[in-house]
Amino acid sequence: MTLVERATTTYERRRERARELGARYDFAQEPLRLYLALLDAQERAFERAQSDRPSAAEVTEYVVRVALPGIMEAAVAAGTETLREAALLRFHDGDLEGIVEAWLGGEEQHGTDAFLARASASPVLEALPEVARTLLRGNGDDHHCPTCGGLPQVAIFPDTGEALLTARRTLVCSRCAGEWSLGRVTCAACGENAGAKLPILADEARFPHMRIDACEICRRYLITIDERKDPHAVPIVDELAAVPLDLVAAERGYTKIVRNLMGF
Repeated sequence: MTLVERATTTYERRRERARELGARYDFAQEPLRLYLALLDAQERAFERAQSDRPSAAEVTEYVVRVALPGIMEAAVAAGTETLREAALLRFHDGDLEGIVEAWLGGEEQHGTDAFLARASASPVLEALPEVARTLLRGNGDDHHCPTCGGLPQVAIFPDTGEALLTARRTLVCSRCAGEWSLGRVTCAACGENAGAKLPILADEARFPHMRIDACEICRRYLITIDERKDPHAVPIVDELAAVPLDLVAAERGYTKIVRNLMGF
């Protein structure tokens, strides 16, 4: 399978899953409708980046010129009124290269800046791991992406296809969508590995294949997707639909390791 074929398959799976989950969960319809609009723009940016191959020195300008306009268009077309107004204001008045450069540099951002920078830059990093490696942050530990140094967005229990073989837990990067392994009984934020300090919260009736993995030491959490229970899951999409689990975690005083694209 070529890179273009693989990219098309990846984005089509994300698109199909977003439609499926939007039809299944009323509360997820609005964010997933926006996500579907973003996917079209992100797929175009991904394919352009694979074709153009901008260098690390060019990537900020490239994201603003090639990817950001499509993200802006999607936000205006499918976002909430608040997002539309904020995106248009930022487009006209903001330092767009500064926003993207800050996100690429790992600076903490909030609200519209974080949304626009992440939505536009992440597909470019996903397309160009060699560029993502130049942004490497973190301490080279198991809690950061080995490609770009980003924090994990979601965890996966992969479906190995063999009843007696249990796969290691996989983490998915919030910045470049890279994947790496981490022990099943280990906090993905601080490394705590005492099972008694790592509570699991779930709503099996509503989300049989998803759960919260929390930590009593650092008070952080992330969503884990069990692909053995739902082989059709697309983790970064399913995580967007887990808003009720995020609310449960917040009520218990936990903070997500990193908010997802929709700010949850």
